[in-house]
Amino acid sequence: MVAFAAHMEIKLYQMDVKSAFLNGYLKEEVYVSQPPGFKVHDFPNHVFKLDKVLYGLKQASSAWYGCFSKFLIDNSFQWGKVDNILFLKSKGEHLLIVQVYVDDIIFGATNSDLCDVLSKLMRSEFEMSMMGKLNFFLGLQIKQTSNGTMIHQQKYVKELTKRFRMESAKPIDTPISPLTRLVVDDGSPSVEEKSYRGMIGSLLYLTASRPDIVFSVSLCARFQSNPKETHLKVVKRILRYLK
Repeated sequence: MVAFAAHMEIKLYQMDVKSAFLNGYLKEEVYVSQPPGFKVHDFPNHVFKLDKVLYGLKQASSAWYGCFSKFLIDNSFQWGKVDNILFLKSKGEHLLIVQVYVDDIIFGATNSDLCDVLSKLMRSEFEMSMMGKLNFFLGLQIKQTSNGTMIHQQKYVKELTKRFRMESAKPIDTPISPLTRLVVDDGSPSVEEKSYRGMIGSLLYLTASRPDIVFSVSLCARFQSNPKETHLKVVKRILRYLK
């Protein structure tokens, strides 16, 4: 969507739905134990039947999305043919686009007046807060200028090095050594799979804005089943390069 908006010279804006999940209605019966502060003393062993979604329920995201998508469809929006979280609305020669990810909503239009109309429409149904021009979304930092749209993940990189305790590691100039040859089992000790896979998954998301690490991350991703210390050493080198 960001690429399309840049191509069409559309400015993207962001809004946040307050208590988004509490807008969703349940399609099945769900019961919860009486929470502290809301207990009925005459019936201490009873449970509550939910009419609407609570945070923490597995159905929460689905119920909220069903509520939100129905609202947009009822107001003449259409689903994107490829992406079901993208909605479009045409008005004459102008186009309004809306993308939703849980409770974060980004939108833009070829005519700025349509953005004002959408904002008023949304506020008539949901409690929302406008966050201005899009500048941060799903770990992507976005800067919109008259010369185009720039994307980077500097904040995400800092969070990565902190999460995997590499803040004090010595920086290095290349993500991988030209002499690196990885095999499935070179006899070195095994390392924890969950931690290794977490590092690989985090780095794969970073390749959205860092094509310079695609080769080295993809190489390490081949060994997520029973990773060895030699594999982990190469992954840590990538983190040192990012630092």
